[in-house]
Amino acid sequence: MLFETALQFFVTMNGIATSPFMLVVLAVFGAFLGAKLVEVIPFTRRIIERREAQE
Repeated sequence: MLFETALQFFVTMNGIATSPFMLVVLAVFGAFLGAKLVEVIPFTRRIIERREAQE
């Protein structure tokens, strides 16, 4: 029962992930999430602040 549910989930995700429209949506979401994550990590935030201070 659990195996069948997990298998159905992966088949559905594979169908969604191979759709060109969904790949564009996932790429945009990933870029947005990556930009937010860079701002949150203290080490990268210091690098960004140094670059802005030099300008």
